Amino acid sequence: MKIEKFEDIRAWQQARELTNLVYDLTEKGNFVKDYRLRDQIQGAAGSIMHNIAEGFDDGSDVEFIRFLKYARRSASEVQSETYLALDRKYITPQDFQQVYDMATTTKKSINAFIAYLRKSKSDSTR
Repeated sequence: MKIEKFEDIRAWQQARELTNLVYDLTEKGNFVKDYRLRDQIQGAAGSIMHNIAEGFDDGSDVEFIRFLKYARRSASEVQSETYLALDRKYITPQDFQQVYDMATTTKKSINAFIAYLRKSKSDSTR
């Protein structure tokens, strides 16, 4: 499948799903009252998809890869913040695992896409 817009990128689609899950979990129970953690994890989740979109529209593979790395870091941030949410009992162990696994899957897709961009760049320079 040819990627014509950022919405075609599998990692962006996964990041969108993760972001919606994070919003769903942070808008209920005691999580709602912890403004700082709620805003931080929501922002990190949104940052994954936003960085993928922003990097896509740059036009340069080098810059795109840089933004993909930012997105990957944001996914790790979501995972770290999810530990605190679990420790504070804002989410269940099942919710934690779902977010953590979804973030891991998203990071793997980002890594695969970075590898693809690097390979296509090296192939085109031959």
